[in-house]
Amino acid sequence: MMKIVTIIGARPQIIKAAALSRAIKNKYSTQIKEIIVHTGQHYDANMSQVFFDELGIPSPNYNLNVGSGGHGSQTAAMIIGIEEILLKEKPNCIVLYGDTNSTLAGALAAIKIHVPIVHIEAGLRSFNKAMPEEVNRIMCDHVSSFLFSPTKTGVINLIKEGFNTGTVPPFNANNPKVYHSGDVMYDNSLFFSEVAESKTNIIEKLKLQKNNFILATIHRNNNTDEPKRLNALFKALNDISNENKLDVVLPLHPRTAKLLEVNLSKDLYTEIKSNPQFKIIEPVSFIEMVALEKNCKLVMTDSGGVQKEAFYFEKPCIILRPETEWVELVKCGAAIIADANEEKIKNAFEVLNSKTDFEFPKLYGDGKAAEFICGEIIKYII
Repeated sequence: MMKIVTIIGARPQIIKAAALSRAIKNKYSTQIKEIIVHTGQHYDANMSQVFFDELGIPSPNYNLNVGSGGHGSQTAAMIIGIEEILLKEKPNCIVLYGDTNSTLAGALAAIKIHVPIVHIEAGLRSFNKAMPEEVNRIMCDHVSSFLFSPTKTGVINLIKEGFNTGTVPPFNANNPKVYHSGDVMYDNSLFFSEVAESKTNIIEKLKLQKNNFILATIHRNNNTDEPKRLNALFKALNDISNENKLDVVLPLHPRTAKLLEVNLSKDLYTEIKSNPQFKIIEPVSFIEMVALEKNCKLVMTDSGGVQKEAFYFEKPCIILRPETEWVELVKCGAAIIADANEEKIKNAFEVLNSKTDFEFPKLYGDGKAAEFICGEIIKYII
């Protein structure tokens, strides 16, 4: 039986891992044994454990409990822990998701001791190396043996960086295999969409009118840590809420919660607290998030994953960043990049709020990306 080590460390990776774990359980349980390693990069009961429970993911076999810290110290601690596990478990490959410090640590630990790397969400680029995530994803791609891109654009990015899509086995870091696999998050959204309504009453609990509220998420460091940007974001949200008599629902990331009262102007903070339609809530589970995404009018987010999820549920999206890895969303008119610019956010809302001819083409596969990835791993990794 093949043994794989799956590395997860942040909430989005836990969710993505659910798709692969589900595919292994349902279709490949006699062929693949999965060892799950949680680095502890982000560990909070609301941000991690609830996802294991709710999504039916097996509990981690290992938890490195690294916790927060600087990029160097955090990544170094993870490399040490992951290397020890790889040497002990002797897996056929390591599976890495996305672009976090856990991804980078897993890649560096594995390549040094010649463990084949499977990178899921390969080829994504923001073309902004000031983002730590951009550096992490590029470095991971360039030491991987198997690169599974969720989009055609991701494959094109890899080709531009010198990857050859015509390689033949055996595949390794010097001769990697590139795939357009579809997106495991699309797998999850389809699967959990069917059960979201019956497993949560969050719409009723928040007294929301379906298809008539804005769902917002703000968590990136450059938005939360810079007062000017944070004020612009919250001013735009509050004004749109007041001017359009719309509820704004903001599940508050712990980082943002700590900085909100500190970095917002006192007047704006008071205005938001006194706006009954500005609903700042605790972090939500994945099922609750799916329900909010399915039932909102529009999404505003600086999260890459939430941008896609909005698209899956055919909701327009305002991107609160200067760029996006998911350029297809902008090209097809389903999303607008507004950054943390108050006027651009308001203008984007006016455009999307009045638009009626949205198109949501099937960009992210058939909902069976995880099964495809497992099949290819079994086929080519010995």
